[in-house]
Amino acid sequence: MHYRPMQRTDYAGWRPLWDGYLTFYKAAVDEDTTALTFRRLTGDDPTMGAFLALDDTGCAVGVVHWITHRSCWTAGDYCYLQDLYVDAAHRNRGIGAALIDLVYTEAGRRGCSRVWWLTHETNTDAMALYEKIATRSGFIQYRKML
Repeated sequence: MHYRPMQRTDYAGWRPLWDGYLTFYKAAVDEDTTALTFRRLTGDDPTMGAFLALDDTGCAVGVVHWITHRSCWTAGDYCYLQDLYVDAAHRNRGIGAALIDLVYTEAGRRGCSRVWWLTHETNTDAMALYEKIATRSGFIQYRKML
């Protein structure tokens, strides 16, 4: 397995992973927002980025997206791990943990004080991994869609 930052030339490899992630969460994102997201992740926005996991043939099999943002509680920014997805045929091989570790490294390089993320309460497979590599905060999310 090979890991690297996502590049502008990776759209064809990224898109099936993005679509798989959205399908998993029963979500839809319009084409314009998908295109904008890819541009932001690959250089249009310095506070956002992504890493890909590539198999031995160079096929993208996993992706993680991250976003840095300010905090009122620390001098260092926070790094939000927004999306993590590994193709179903490649799961349980350490790819998700390796992608998260890349985000940890990038956040440290940027002087962030923490990496944080959310997952759905029904995503028990992911939670089994998260319990090994991070601390559950105990916070419950509320939201109001605008």
